[in-house]
Amino acid sequence: MNRKEVFEIKSRLKKTGCTFTKMCGCYVNAEKEILLKLNETFLNLEEEEFYKYLDIAKKTLSGTLGNNLLELAFPLEEEKPGGKQQFLMGLRESKLKNEELLEAFYQLIIDSYDYAGNYLILVFHDAYDVMTKTSDNRRLDESEEVYEYLITAICPVALTKPGLGYLEDENKIGPRKRDWVVGAPENGFIFPAFTDRSTDIHSVMFYEKNPVEPHKELMDLVLGCPVKTTGAEKKNIFQNIIKNSVADSEKSTRIFSDIQESLGQLAEEQAAAAETTEEPVVLTGETVQEILAETDLSEELISKIETAYTENFSEEPPAIEHLIDKKILAENEKRKVEKALVEKVQQLQVKLEEVTKAAGTSRAYGELDTQPEDTDSEYNMNHANNENSTGDNYDIILQVKPEKMNQIVSQIIDGKKYIMIPVEEDEQAKVNGTMIS
Repeated sequence: MNRKEVFEIKSRLKKTGCTFTKMCGCYVNAEKEILLKLNETFLNLEEEEFYKYLDIAKKTLSGTLGNNLLELAFPLEEEKPGGKQQFLMGLRESKLKNEELLEAFYQLIIDSYDYAGNYLILVFHDAYDVMTKTSDNRRLDESEEVYEYLITAICPVALTKPGLGYLEDENKIGPRKRDWVVGAPENGFIFPAFTDRSTDIHSVMFYEKNPVEPHKELMDLVLGCPVKTTGAEKKNIFQNIIKNSVADSEKSTRIFSDIQESLGQLAEEQAAAAETTEEPVVLTGETVQEILAETDLSEELISKIETAYTENFSEEPPAIEHLIDKKILAENEKRKVEKALVEKVQQLQVKLEEVTKAAGTSRAYGELDTQPEDTDSEYNMNHANNENSTGDNYDIILQVKPEKMNQIVSQIIDGKKYIMIPVEEDEQAKVNGTMIS
């Protein structure tokens, strides 16, 4: 089943689209004893119950394909009479009306399920009238086939946390009564699978809430299928391959971080091509070789990693999206931003030094400043042999207040040219920083 097929079934599980005919189940305690059995016509349930049970069924079709949702195939021996597949086929064909088959099914789960607390087993039966779709995904009002299937959900049942509450009968605050509450399913499956929008009795879609520690005993003992590794497990295996190959822990962390960066880029390319294909892009041995070639690892270490990768993933290479560690990518992005900021600061420091140097050079020129701090007028006259800030080469540079400009005159005295600036009694002047009286 691909994403679209999972979504097609899941989208039906709502008040207006649900066609569940029956729901059965049992409540099991920690001692593996059945305390209660359920047998309900689903559409006759009270509205509040209806939605709660419907949410449980939906959850068994949630999560990521290849990680939370694993498509398992029945081996040939299971397809023979007496096999688990044949047992499930009989349960489906009975439409959950055969009590003996239900009892055997419950007991199979109870005997196999590795769980310490109380839990609820629920089984839903449905028949979906699959409508024909055109090549552009438009529905036609004609039936293609009837897809009859079972959804099984296994939900933990736990006591609410102790606490204080309002005791209405006694009109006081006191210890709240603790109740046994049904949680979201930890495991489940849909049988048969809905492949190419059609019944696939050779496969089952298995649900695992916690892909880091999956209940593989359900895959093996209850369904009779070869155990599959989840995406989370594959990511841990991949990380351990790098860690075990590169003895230096600091170096292995850096190498894994670099590899995550490359995987992130490949995942972006995968996302861009998602519209054209439903199949996830897998990390092949050739791709691993290309990624490792960009690191500073020796050829010996690269060969060691490639060998370990092939040993672990030759039969079923992991999807790139399952190997992505979002936390590491976020840290990489943070480091990039910090590095860019440091480089920007360094660039600004260089520019500041250049400006400061240029300002120091310009102050080497002679200046005439007539702007005092606490007087009405003041002027400076500086003499320099360097270029001023405008790039022109002058020997004398004058700076005066605007009102003094029209008072400046040039005059020839004894054959030499002089610049004459009248100075009033209350005015001050500086030449090269020295006050002139």
